[in-house]
Amino acid sequence: MSTSTTTAGGAGRGPLRTTATVAGVTGGALAATAAVSSVGAAAYFARRALTPDRQRPDDTSILAVDEDVVTLGLTPETVMPGRYGLWLDQSTGHARLGDLLDVDEERGRVRREVLGVDRGHLAPGFGRWNQYFYAGPPDRALGVRTEYVDVLTELGTMPAWVVRSTTPSTRWAVLVHGRGARRDEGLRAVRPLVENGVNVIVPSYRNDLGARRGADGRYNLGLSEWRDIEDAGLWAVQQGARELVLVGWSMGGAIVLQTLSRSWLADHVSHVVLDAPVVDWTDVLRHHARIHGIPDPIGGLSRVLMGKRWARRLVGVHDPVDVAETDWVSRAGELRHRMLVIHSVDDEFVPVGPSQALAAGRPDLVTMERWETARHTKEWNVDPERWERSVADFVSS
Repeated sequence: MSTSTTTAGGAGRGPLRTTATVAGVTGGALAATAAVSSVGAAAYFARRALTPDRQRPDDTSILAVDEDVVTLGLTPETVMPGRYGLWLDQSTGHARLGDLLDVDEERGRVRREVLGVDRGHLAPGFGRWNQYFYAGPPDRALGVRTEYVDVLTELGTMPAWVVRSTTPSTRWAVLVHGRGARRDEGLRAVRPLVENGVNVIVPSYRNDLGARRGADGRYNLGLSEWRDIEDAGLWAVQQGARELVLVGWSMGGAIVLQTLSRSWLADHVSHVVLDAPVVDWTDVLRHHARIHGIPDPIGGLSRVLMGKRWARRLVGVHDPVDVAETDWVSRAGELRHRMLVIHSVDDEFVPVGPSQALAAGRPDLVTMERWETARHTKEWNVDPERWERSVADFVSS
């Protein structure tokens, strides 16, 4: 009886145990696969966020050119008010465009004034929009005397442009461009600074086109790039600078903030100008994850992986990138420099929220200039007179 019961019981429970075991193994395998997939997706997003864009496609349609008028395909960029640049032939050529003449929404095209062709040939085909407006070294773009210098950094020499004030001055500005941008981005600030007695250096930093590669060839969100800006500031000090003004656009703002926090040169800084700055990379990365349809848990995991030493190979970085160190809303109490923050409320790339929070948290130091329709780093383009006046007044105060 006992044996029979055991056998019967064994026979009855055997298939159930087997099914449960298979289900457990299958569930575990699926969970492991999902975990691996999540880590893979998070690592991919982290790599994309940290990888420089070496070549960008010509993606703006040039439909017709009629002397000093160009017809372009209608895009969120080409319909913007103001003055802009247009790269031609994979950035070998460049044209400067004026304001909108008319918009034909039905046919999907806009007409803009052509203010000049700096190099190359403006013809039907494709180009690439830019907010720099001015392109090339300052002597060619602005008609001002320019020195071509090499700044010594820990990675070797980095090229820089120098424009000196027309009157002798011990004030110097370091202009720091944004992620994937060129030094040309800073040219819009040269005149209002030089005309107010401030010498200007426009440096390169690691992983720029034409500059030294970092240890991993990836952006570190300002956590390593600041060293190259420190070296540019040191070059200015060696030239007699007794006072520094730091100016940063987009990720250049994040680099400037790290320079203020980490560099001995911070004691020489009197004024800081930030245009559409990355004040908190967590906010920016979360924003880009959402617009690319990446679930919040994957986006959050990508930021965790960036900062973990064991995940360096997955993310492709030489040193961990601790995104929390870039949160200047939380670190606002550490700031001690006067800042002018220029940021458009409709910025589609770096949301304005952290800039507003920083200004609200440190009204004793931060002056906020709000733009309404400039999107990302195009405040000067939309209203150059206001931008230059605001910067000139701030650095002169």
